[in-house]
Amino acid sequence: MSELINDTLILTGRHMRHIARVPEKLFGVTLGPVVMVLVFGYLFGSAMTVPGGGGYREYIMAGIFTQVMLSAVGTSAAGVAADLNNGLVDRFRSLPMSRYAVLLGRTVSDLAMTALSCVVMAAVGMAIGWRAHEGIGRALLGFVLLLLLGFGMCWLGALIGLVVRSPEVVNQLAMFIVMPFAFLSNAFVPPDGLPRWLQVISEWNPVSSVVSACRELWGNPTTRVSGAFPAEHPVLVSLTALTALLAVVIPLTARAYQRAAAR
Repeated sequence: MSELINDTLILTGRHMRHIARVPEKLFGVTLGPVVMVLVFGYLFGSAMTVPGGGGYREYIMAGIFTQVMLSAVGTSAAGVAADLNNGLVDRFRSLPMSRYAVLLGRTVSDLAMTALSCVVMAAVGMAIGWRAHEGIGRALLGFVLLLLLGFGMCWLGALIGLVVRSPEVVNQLAMFIVMPFAFLSNAFVPPDGLPRWLQVISEWNPVSSVVSACRELWGNPTTRVSGAFPAEHPVLVSLTALTALLAVVIPLTARAYQRAAAR
């Protein structure tokens, strides 16, 4: 276990130093979220109303945070695919190191970049009027849920990168996975105006549970179309769904890495 932790820290540091040497990589995790906050906050915020009252700028922040967490799947998928194609994994195989540290180093460093996005978005959100009203403890719990989602997406991205291996294809596949979950949820638009069958999908979408949990923990405006269990207990549903996601995707990714490293 100590060897795994040490190797993971070394590889995480390697990835972070690589980002420092190529600062252009920071643009996607800083400028992109800032643009999203400003566009949704000012452009759409002037035209949208939240059923039950409340400002759209506070309503939308949990959705934007969640969208950025979902986008981590593409970052990790492309990074793992690139490591396979440029021979880095083969070089790691020749070293006396834990195999799983390669995956942990990638996912932890990608999660750190995603956390940086959260910090930037929180600062911009506060500048346009967003606040967490329920105290520091509940506010931090909301961000823990977001980072847990981001960690799950990093592992899912690593799995896609190991299976597909083509950087061009993994980006398209990641987008195909992220878009339906993001837009068939309550992240950006209150679901009460949707047809009933889409409302049901939105209610049981795990992304909706994470978004609703963050809004509840932060005291931001939220909407509940019906008394469905996920809508009534979003924090519990979010923790259960994210724990199940990690429990499934981590072993699958480890198995896929063993097969890819043996080729």
